[in-house]
Amino acid sequence: MTHRAITAPLRWGLRENLPQFLLLVAVNALVGATLGQERTVLPLLATEEFGLDHYSGALTYILAFGLAKAGANYLAGTLSDRHGRKPVLVAGWVLALPVPVLLILAPTWGWVVAANVLLGISQGLTWSTTVVMKMDLVGPHRRGTAMGLNEAAGYLGVAGTAMATGYLAEVYGLRPAPFLLGAAFIALGLGLSVLLVRETRDHARHEPGGAEAPDRKGRSDREVFVLTSFRDRSLSSISQAGLVNNLNDGLAWGLFPVLFATAGLPLGQVGVLAAVYPAVWGAAQLVTGALSDRWGRKGLIVAGMLTQALALALIAAGSSFPSWLGAMALLGLGTAMVYPTLLAGIGDVAHPLWRARAVGVYRLWRDGGFAVGALVAGITADALGLEVAVIIVAALTAASGVLVALRMRRNDHLPTPALHTPRGT
Repeated sequence: MTHRAITAPLRWGLRENLPQFLLLVAVNALVGATLGQERTVLPLLATEEFGLDHYSGALTYILAFGLAKAGANYLAGTLSDRHGRKPVLVAGWVLALPVPVLLILAPTWGWVVAANVLLGISQGLTWSTTVVMKMDLVGPHRRGTAMGLNEAAGYLGVAGTAMATGYLAEVYGLRPAPFLLGAAFIALGLGLSVLLVRETRDHARHEPGGAEAPDRKGRSDREVFVLTSFRDRSLSSISQAGLVNNLNDGLAWGLFPVLFATAGLPLGQVGVLAAVYPAVWGAAQLVTGALSDRWGRKGLIVAGMLTQALALALIAAGSSFPSWLGAMALLGLGTAMVYPTLLAGIGDVAHPLWRARAVGVYRLWRDGGFAVGALVAGITADALGLEVAVIIVAALTAASGVLVALRMRRNDHLPTPALHTPRGT
């Protein structure tokens, strides 16, 4: 295979690429903020302005978002391997431009669903690409730290915007003020990506150890999909845990604001509860990502899934702002233990030549959890009540942690070329 000439020497490592790495951190914070414009407002918009009384109907926008983002994640990996990372990143921002307009002007719920299809595609392209670009820059070491910084920025962006839009909705109404903030974030993210972000694909192609490692001729898209989804013990364990994790997040996004509001909490407190979960999630990843580099991936993933299950049970049992505040913070902590660790685990096992596609497959399954969560939680909540739906999701989360404990290999975080040949069951 012939690659274009490299005009400047490539360097790998967080410190060696710090300016570009920090720029990508800022870009991903804006990606998260773009998603955060919906976290507090849309569940309330569904019930208050569009009169969607049934949980399953109100969650249609999360189903649409999850399916669109899952598909876009897969495409992002394939396209960025073939055409470069930066074009995919810029395309994702361009697709986000109409989203605030559609949400502000929406005369029917169908407009909201359409906006979330666009938002899901945009989030899949932008977030996946920033993940891959950071893996490219840091090389085979400190992937957990890099992913912790990336995901912390994204979810602190979600949290800050969720809280800000809750305040704006309380003072100015559900529309248009909260979505004007989202429009500003999209414009800034697009500008930074076009003008300042640099391509990183050559870092992956020439990563130290990558040329000598097995799989140097690459794998087909089908092979990468089967390995990541089913065949490799570690990759498939990570993929199922990611799906269940985002099943929880879909529940928290779509139903928890309704639960809190129907309990009589004011919009300001609903916004705080909607924000504290991604805030703890985001901030704690600054620690948990680095810890996974030292301690390994498996233990943190298992502990994180079990912590999330406990938090969900506490939310189902809660009835007041203080009890829910503690449970939502615990849910954020459990998610922080898992989120960057799962991504780093994919990077540990996948070869540099097909790592972007493996990340795309993992994120396909992970964000498919939004769609699964919308269906499971919505149908169960309609039939049996919201508290029962939360308990069922808690049980699924605990089972996922047990599966990781039984199936995932322990030492895949060690950066050796041998790890680039995934082993089957």
